[in-house]
Amino acid sequence: MKIAILPGDGIGTEIVGEAQKLLALLREQGVAVETEIAPIGGAGYDAARHPLPDATLALARAADAVLLGAVGGPRYDTLPRELRPEQGILGIRKALSLFANLRPALLYPELAAASTLKPEVVAGLDIVIVRELTGDIYFGEPRGRRKTAAGDDEGFDTMRYSVPEIERIARVGFETARKRARRLTSVDKANVLDTSILWREVVTRLAAQYPDVTLSHMYVDNAAMQLVRNPRGFDTIVTGNLFGDILSDEASMLAGSIGMLPSASLDANGKGLYEPIHGSAPDIAGKNVANPLATILSVAMMFRHTFARPDVAERIEAAVRGALRQGLRTADIAQPGEAVVGTRAMGDAVVAALRAQ
Repeated sequence: MKIAILPGDGIGTEIVGEAQKLLALLREQGVAVETEIAPIGGAGYDAARHPLPDATLALARAADAVLLGAVGGPRYDTLPRELRPEQGILGIRKALSLFANLRPALLYPELAAASTLKPEVVAGLDIVIVRELTGDIYFGEPRGRRKTAAGDDEGFDTMRYSVPEIERIARVGFETARKRARRLTSVDKANVLDTSILWREVVTRLAAQYPDVTLSHMYVDNAAMQLVRNPRGFDTIVTGNLFGDILSDEASMLAGSIGMLPSASLDANGKGLYEPIHGSAPDIAGKNVANPLATILSVAMMFRHTFARPDVAERIEAAVRGALRQGLRTADIAQPGEAVVGTRAMGDAVVAALRAQ
């Protein structure tokens, strides 16, 4: 199992370092993993004057899976748009055809007090958001800036989806729901957007092929409200790139911290790029305070979805729960009176829990 490791920028190197400890232990225990490291994002620009160097993309193509940390930092903000760190992520998603993004939002009982919602509202939270990743307004053409007739600057982007793009992500949504509580909510803005009208038509048509899954539709503004009003009313959500980006970040706070949420970005054959959903957090980079659990849980998703090793995934997830049951908390999930540990100590605790199984 060949894994391309792309630490990226900011806290990316720290959190990926803890995942590497975990992979090293699995290798000791007989799990056949090989890893190779390459730069991406700002680190890619520093190394090769591009956020996605050719050598990095070649490594990612040759690997069975990719583990990514985070990209970005203020020192790159003045670069031309096409050279900014974020283009590294967008580029690798596009190049590898990673169209399906799975973002689970699971509240561990030990972290109920860390959620921004009352425990009685959020207890038992277990949602998966299936987000389309290679279309929508992020990639639609035309886009750019121009002058209006009055001489004012104007920016414009194009929201665009085709029937095949909607069908393939909808199928991932239905298949994901089938493995869970068999409830799928399709989120759109069909009362305003032509793109969403088509989206709803296609998803509704496909529902006939999944009679065992209950499909409902919801406008994105209502979905944003219901996520904080009644989050347990959701099981599996399928939506487009823009709406999924926003809703999954909202869902992260229901689970206590964005530092707890992993993600998988998959192609049609199950090859995936795995990463925490948070950013590079340059303000805390190098301070040994970042939460590595989302990255470690991303490794668990890798073994489940790409390597078809749910046994290894379950061991990693159990090790994370074990560390939390010990009362270990990084600063983002700690409550008043709880002891705070650093990035390395949390990673060491998970590795120790895995070793002790």
